[in-house]
Amino acid sequence: MRFATINYKNREQLAVYINLNQNNEVFFIPIEVLNTFFDVNWALSIEELLNSNLFDEFLGWFQKKYQEIQRNIISQNLNAILAQEVKFCPLYRNPSKIWGIGLNYKDHAKDLNEIAPESYPASFIKGKNTIIGYQDPIIIPALSHKTTGEAELGIIIKKKCKNVPRSNWKSVVAGFVPILDMTAEDILRQNPRYLTLSKNFDSFFSFGPVLITPNEFSEIATIKVSTVINGQIHASNFIYNMTFPPDYLVSFHSKVMTLYPGDIISTGTPRAVPLKDGDVLECHIDGFPALINPIVKQNKV
Repeated sequence: MRFATINYKNREQLAVYINLNQNNEVFFIPIEVLNTFFDVNWALSIEELLNSNLFDEFLGWFQKKYQEIQRNIISQNLNAILAQEVKFCPLYRNPSKIWGIGLNYKDHAKDLNEIAPESYPASFIKGKNTIIGYQDPIIIPALSHKTTGEAELGIIIKKKCKNVPRSNWKSVVAGFVPILDMTAEDILRQNPRYLTLSKNFDSFFSFGPVLITPNEFSEIATIKVSTVINGQIHASNFIYNMTFPPDYLVSFHSKVMTLYPGDIISTGTPRAVPLKDGDVLECHIDGFPALINPIVKQNKV
């Protein structure tokens, strides 16, 4: 199942993906529309849905209603929006925390002349001020002369959890999402203690446009992640080449901190690419629509 947050009636609202199998037409239908049609009261944002502890219940309800929803879209009894006409917003804006994972592919460690960590993940925390969405501008801060961008696979946590076994990791995962994570690399190179500073400028975390639930993937390890700049692939790698794979990352971080609904784990990048004013940065992940953001240089502090 696929979710997006869209601008509908000038408000950010949760919507779900519908494929009509007619001329390969793809739609999004706002939850608000489903609520009115079926006389139900599902949450209108991903955050609210996750925090209600009804995420799995909604998935089951939607699957039962899916064919009926399709029929009513075709008959125009339900107002759905063609995917190409959707204005995407950030999936949500107020996660409890964002865990970033540095140097999780050895190729990225070479970019910074660093040795890839082997004992524990090179984890760091990002603030919600960094969040933007599809097609929002990534701002190169005036304080940085070399900002880089990194395509990553993100993991969205669906319920409060602690000490999750690796074997049971998917039971706490709502889904996966493309991410673009930025770094003021010149600041980081001055001193490794500047990692938090270099990662937390406004607009340094884009995610979306679509969240896909785990059941759509037979094997997450075989997914390929690519950092793309101005339409050219800068670097690609497969999840199975991570030092710390997704199951480990969920389990490990649940032992460090209690995880909450909506928490995000950004799993690391194949390689980072330097950004300049006018560039277009993209995250391409197998099975997902591309995450695309333009680059703008801030001229003054």
